Amino acid sequence: MSLALRLEQDRLYLNIYLQPKASRDQFLGLHGDELKVAITAPPIDGKANAHLLKWLAKQCRVAKFKVQLVAGDCSRHKRVVIESPKEIPPALAELLAKST
Repeated sequence: MSLALRLEQDRLYLNIYLQPKASRDQFLGLHGDELKVAITAPPIDGKANAHLLKWLAKQCRVAKFKVQLVAGDCSRHKRVVIESPKEIPPALAELLAKST
């Protein structure tokens, strides 16, 4: 099973390596044992974290409050939990399928 992401009891757990100030928001695949994610927001005053959580909520079609940053507030290495995702983005579904 991949350490980068797992789906357990209707919760999606993500270990993320974040690349802020990118040209666009996107999943970039695996980065070691983490999922590399690029976002356009700068890493200033929590803007990158807020943007990441909002973007993940949109990708998984859930309300923003269902996406929580569990660890990594001031780091590129983050742990995120998404409650009851209505949709698993294709890039993540592919990685989940490979990990089982």
